[in-house]
Amino acid sequence: MKVDVKTLDGQEVTWRAATEPVGSALRIAPAFIATASDAALGVKTAVTARYVRGEGRYLIKVVTNTAVRDDVEVNYPTVAKVGMQAIVQMAAPRCIFLTLEDEDDPKARWLSVDQLTTSGGRILPPMLAAEVVKRGAGEARMEVVELLYGSAALAGLPPAKLLQQELGIPHRTASQWIIDARKAGRLEGMKYNAGRPAGG
Repeated sequence: MKVDVKTLDGQEVTWRAATEPVGSALRIAPAFIATASDAALGVKTAVTARYVRGEGRYLIKVVTNTAVRDDVEVNYPTVAKVGMQAIVQMAAPRCIFLTLEDEDDPKARWLSVDQLTTSGGRILPPMLAAEVVKRGAGEARMEVVELLYGSAALAGLPPAKLLQQELGIPHRTASQWIIDARKAGRLEGMKYNAGRPAGG
C-alpha cells in the first residue's frame, strides 16, 4: 500500500514541519494527513492523525473514505476492512525526525526515520546495530533505543519487537533496555500500550 503524507495545510512533510520535541532527540510533526487507496476494496482513505503527548503516540482524529469505483458503496462492511492504523503506521516514520549533528546548529541536517530506513526495511545499518549491542551501556545505546522505541511507539507498533529485530537481541534484553532508557528520561512523551489492537 502506498501512503501519501501531508501536513494539515497540504504541504509535504519536511523537517521544518517537525516542531514537536519528543524524548531527548526526536522532533515530530504534530499532525499529518495520510492518504491511501485500496484497489481491491475500491476505497481511498484519508486519515488525519495528531500527536497527543498524554497518550505518547499519534491518535486518529478524522477518517474520510471515498469510493473510487462505481460498484463500491461506502458502508460499514466496506470501511471495516480499511486498515486505518496500518495507514498511520506507514505514515508516522515520515513524520519523525532526528539529527546526527548538534540540534542547536541551524545548519544541522534532520532526517526522517523513513529516510534512515534501508531498502531491506531496517532502520539501523547492521554494523551499527552490532556495535551498539557489543559496546555495553552508554550514550550510543540510549540514542538507538530512543530512536527505535519512538519509531515504533509513535506509530502504534510494539517497540520491544522492533528492538529485537533491529538489534538481534532477545525480548528480555529489549525490555530491559527500554526500562533503562525510560529511567534515563529518554522516552518522555512516548509510550506503547500492549493491549491496543494492531489492525485499526
